This record gives sequence, structure tokens and C-alpha cells, in this order.
Amino acid sequence: MSTLYHAIYSSLHRTPAATISYLTEERAFMRSVDYGAAIGSLQYLCCTTCPDIAYTVGQLASFTADPGVAHWHAIKHLLCYIKGTMDYAITYALDPSMSQLFTTYSDANHGGCKDTGRSTGAYIIKLGSGVVSWRSKHQSIVALSTTEAEYMAACKAGKEIVWMRKMLQELGFPMPTLSVLYMDNQSAIQVAKHPEYHGQMKQLDLSLFWLRDVVDQGSISPTYVPTGEMTADLLTKALPRLKVEYFCKQMGLAACKGK
Repeated sequence: MSTLYHAIYSSLHRTPAATISYLTEERAFMRSVDYGAAIGSLQYLCCTTCPDIAYTVGQLASFTADPGVAHWHAIKHLLCYIKGTMDYAITYALDPSMSQLFTTYSDANHGGCKDTGRSTGAYIIKLGSGVVSWRSKHQSIVALSTTEAEYMAACKAGKEIVWMRKMLQELGFPMPTLSVLYMDNQSAIQVAKHPEYHGQMKQLDLSLFWLRDVVDQGSISPTYVPTGEMTADLLTKALPRLKVEYFCKQMGLAACKGK
């Protein structure tokens, strides 16, 4: 603390207020750009053909009401990424490594939002080699542990699995007895499988315990996958380039040779 005070007092000022005109200039600049329109266009992309930008767009969209210059720079960074991946397309083909018609991954970044303490939950569903459904969104309540955050994300993924099974059955596809839900948190898997662990999460909304019932019925089987193979991780946090490229490939998102 004494070092901090020494650093402060080493430079004296003759006026009590710092110049804050840059704040006015920043707000004037942000009024001159259409931040909301940019977010709307990016949301359309991430909901249709670009699951790789879902997390980033979700983060930027949360500042739509009062964005700053840093957020505008982040949008420009994202647009540069999109320009460099304009030839990317989701490719659908048979995947010999898949034993089921579709595969689901769910993940969460506990306490990812530093402003609210809320976690970002995400899931993806692959049909063959390509993704057909994905979601990345801040969870509605604050999770007190990584287990809670992962479990809540698994609930969202489980609902999508049930819907996917019903839709494919209506289209005439035979469904297996159960569908696998890949998770990278062993504790959350145990909570979903064994009712005795639910006493540690009594504070959660009752609707979240729906997943345990579906697991008991044999419709969904939570299965562990290492974090390095958790494809939904791309939709929960910012990742380095090599991981982004790897997970894009896992989602069937790659450069299209015909473009």
C-alpha cells in the first residue's frame, strides 16, 4: 500500500479534477455508428450458418444499450474474422465415428460474466458430420459452482435432445433407446444420474431437476468427454486460434472447395 501511495504522490496536480472530455468524445463517436444494426446482422449470421461466432456475438449484444468504443473495436475484429472465413460452410456427410444418428455436447463457463457473475451455457447437436442446432447464452441465474453451471447447461441440451428425437421419429428415422449427451464435468454427470447428489443443489429451480427424470427413463445418457474434445467449448468462451480451428472442424465448419 505504501508503494501505491508513493506512486500517486510522486506526481502532483494543481487541479482536483482530471480532464474527462474524452468521455464526451467517446459517446459522440458511438452515436455516429450504428452498433445495433451491426449486432442484428451478426446475430442473423450466428443463428443460421456461423456457430463459431455465437459466443462473441452474444457477449457484444449484451452491451447494445450502452456500448463503448472498445465494443465497437471488438465488432470490427469480429468482422475481420468473418471476412477471413467467408468460404467456410457447414458440410453434412456420414461420420463413421458416430454410433448414433445425432450427437450432443453441452458445456458451461462458470462465472464467465464479470459484471453479473452469471455463467455462459452452450450446447451443439451434430447430425452426421455437421451441426444442426446450437445455443450460447448467459444462464438466467448465478451458479454457485461449476457443477451447477454444467448441470443447467445440460438441462437446456436435454430439452433439445428430446425435441430432436421426436422430430426425427416423425420423419421416419428409428431412434435408439437412448441418446448420448456429452459433458466434460464428472460431478454434473453424477448429479444427473444419481438422485442422492441433488441435496447439494436444493436452491436450483425445480424445473432443472427434469433432466434426472429423463435420464431415469432411459432417454438420455450423460457421458464424459475430455475438455479437449468438448466441441461446445467454442460457444462458452474466447479460445486461442488452434482450438478455434479444431472445434470448427469438429462442427463440420470448414473452407468449401467450391468457393
